Amino acid sequence: MTASIIALSITGFFSFNYADQILKERAGEQLLGESTVRGNTLRLLFESRIEQNNILTSDPMIQLLILEMNNVPENEFQEIKEANRRDFLIQIQAFQDLIGFSIGFEDVKIIGNNGKVFFSLVGNSNENFFENPFFQRGLKESFIEFEPTEVGKKMIVVSPVFAKDGKKGDEPIGVIISRMRTASIDNVLTNRSGLGETGEVYIVSDKFLMLSESRFYEDVVFKQKVNTLGVQKCFNEGQDYLGFYEDYRDVLIYGSSYCADDLGIVMLVEIDKSEVEGPINILEERILQTGIVITIIMSIAAFLVSKSLSRPLIKLKIAANKIANGDFDVRTKIKTGDEIEELSNAFDSMAQKLQESLIEIKQKEEVIKQLEGNMLLKFSQHEQNDCVGVIDMSDSTRISSKLSDQDITKLYEIFLNFMAKIIQEYNGQVVKNIGDALMFRFANIDIKDEKVVKNILECSLSMIESHAKLQEQLKAENMPQLDYKISLTFGSVKVAESTTSNISDIFGPTVNRCFKINSLCPKNSLIIGENMYKISKRFDEYDFIELCVIELKQKYDYNVFEVRRKGLHGFGQSSD
Repeated sequence: MTASIIALSITGFFSFNYADQILKERAGEQLLGESTVRGNTLRLLFESRIEQNNILTSDPMIQLLILEMNNVPENEFQEIKEANRRDFLIQIQAFQDLIGFSIGFEDVKIIGNNGKVFFSLVGNSNENFFENPFFQRGLKESFIEFEPTEVGKKMIVVSPVFAKDGKKGDEPIGVIISRMRTASIDNVLTNRSGLGETGEVYIVSDKFLMLSESRFYEDVVFKQKVNTLGVQKCFNEGQDYLGFYEDYRDVLIYGSSYCADDLGIVMLVEIDKSEVEGPINILEERILQTGIVITIIMSIAAFLVSKSLSRPLIKLKIAANKIANGDFDVRTKIKTGDEIEELSNAFDSMAQKLQESLIEIKQKEEVIKQLEGNMLLKFSQHEQNDCVGVIDMSDSTRISSKLSDQDITKLYEIFLNFMAKIIQEYNGQVVKNIGDALMFRFANIDIKDEKVVKNILECSLSMIESHAKLQEQLKAENMPQLDYKISLTFGSVKVAESTTSNISDIFGPTVNRCFKINSLCPKNSLIIGENMYKISKRFDEYDFIELCVIELKQKYDYNVFEVRRKGLHGFGQSSD
């Protein structure tokens, strides 16, 4: 009997220790999984913000404007700054259309290498940033910082600007400082699913200050000092940490850190130790209670019928050893009709409860695996040669000023849909509409294929020659008559594709040039850029008339040509 009691005690001890070890390992794996998934998400958000800011720094128009303003004399600076503000604003708006407004873009300052502010989206700043630490660091590298506000914090993204034709090692010509909201970051941190009643996720700067809200305290951003073991491991040794330690509340917790010291932050995922050990304590009580019951039953049974107990007790002992080795599927199912059967039932009940506890642990493990499998939005780019076109309504401001909002919408709808239908008939692709303008393209064309190039010219001329038909449609709807201008350019474009959408967008110098030359086009006419002219001039059925635009030639060394059918004057223009 004594031997049986000792055997049961040992079995219960090993069962508890094994279960305790498993539960702690699962809790650690859950915390590690949370910190890894959320930490990688934060890193992706940080890197994407820097990459998006670098789109601005690599914009050729912004580079040219910065180079120009760096060389402006002091007495002419304000005048040139005001004159260039519209060009800066156009590029910023194009950037916002490309990236979208979901990133929380609030302000951008474009600063020369002398610290002077050339452009500010919010106001017309005359502040000199030469001594500003963000500016000085921005001359050396791209980085992200945070700054406190009255209601929390804002993200500051800083990137250097280099000349378009610059070489490696050249000094930057300026710095772009963007200010953004942190809603996307806060969403990652404030989602406490899977963290129980005391779990929280927060980030700490390399100055050991909390950068996100606390679950337990209010108003802690940039105020709460955090110098815990997980933070020290990151900023002193560059390592992640998983284990028990005291948090900023001096409460013992079980935590996992994600070290991103290259970004100047560490993310901590923590749960109070008392909550982690709660299931362990419950399991300990169940094992202890069940063990006591089993011991009492076995003692009475052994005293009464010691000899008849040998075989069932051996079976129970084998089953207990299997449980101690992690086999919780074992069941004794002894049917003797006496106390031995009751003991067997109690033992099987204990095994069932232990098995249920392990099933619960595995379910939590599945949740961790699901979190690790989540995919975020990815942003991919590739480059190709396209023919880009823009058709823009003439005098739209004057026309729309005389119409109601409903009529303006109807006018734009008729005009844009009319042109989009013609583009599709010639196998073109409508990219997007920007106000009263429509951007279209013929993607990745083979310039050696005469049919392809001629099809593009015919599409554009067809839109010009459909002017009368459009006027009839507008008249039928009691809409005012209107004119329009079409421009074509050819060259390399970057194609932005989202993993969550089938719509592609294009950007780059070819697109910018197409919009730029459109303003030079006569009404109800077609003009093409120099690259488009080079691949189209071989056709004898068209006349190509070079437009004398001295400013464009001198500033960009770029020519523009009007296209007409052979022997015909421009649409709507009289002959000499």
